[in-house]
Amino acid sequence: MPADTLPDIEITTEEYERVRKLVYERAGINLGSNRQHLVQARLAKRIRSESFAGFRDYFRHLDSETNNEEITHLIDAISTNTTFFFRESDHFDFLAESLVSRIKSEKWDEKQYTLRIWSAACSSGEEPYTLAMVINKILKEYPSINAKILATDISQKILAQACAGQYDAQKIKSVPDEYRRHAFRHIGKSSSLYEISPEISKYITFAYFNLMTPQYPFKFGFDYIFCRNVMIYFDRPTQESVINRMAQHIRPNGYLIVGHSESLNGLRHKLEYVKPTIYRQKG
Repeated sequence: MPADTLPDIEITTEEYERVRKLVYERAGINLGSNRQHLVQARLAKRIRSESFAGFRDYFRHLDSETNNEEITHLIDAISTNTTFFFRESDHFDFLAESLVSRIKSEKWDEKQYTLRIWSAACSSGEEPYTLAMVINKILKEYPSINAKILATDISQKILAQACAGQYDAQKIKSVPDEYRRHAFRHIGKSSSLYEISPEISKYITFAYFNLMTPQYPFKFGFDYIFCRNVMIYFDRPTQESVINRMAQHIRPNGYLIVGHSESLNGLRHKLEYVKPTIYRQKG
């Protein structure tokens, strides 16, 4: 049946409340009461593509499955993944400046230190690849220092895009020239696609992770955690819970960096305020 003749699939208020509750419990995302039409539009595409009769039939399927695969698709469908290279670029300036300072003051090169960064909610990969570009440039002067970037997201679909590391010419325009020529390789003469070079991708491990996990399983702490433009989707109790779980995995003198539209004001935590959007673990 042509797309323009497909019947409308409408979600009732009761069904929307069920989606809200499920998404909040599984992903911590607070949809609010005013996004019913948005959720209806996004889930209707999924319902049609999988040939469900409607929302009621879709919920029956959710109730019957045992591997949570469809719940992952549901969260994928309603998630917003807006990002670009060097987004909120002052954060990467801060990373570069503070990293050089810490290398010198804490003598990381003498210790053959392993720098660890977590890009939480990494979306389609622009943030962790930007992080890799910045540290790659700096560590050329300090070859004894290793670096590892963990990039996680709750969306399996968006993680697959991030792992592929392929972007069109328009998307890489925000990358400064000094980084672009080392970070990308053109895929074929007839293609407008560019792929991340091994020189940059070697630092990054992509993995599925849900920030609502009660106990974070990380063996090593992080020197920097970038969790930007994520807290805006959480209510205050969830924000506080996530921040404190993250803080447990920040190394002494390490940093948590949140988005420009976010703040930890009013939240109980033990991190030190450095400046807007940047917080530090006491040494």
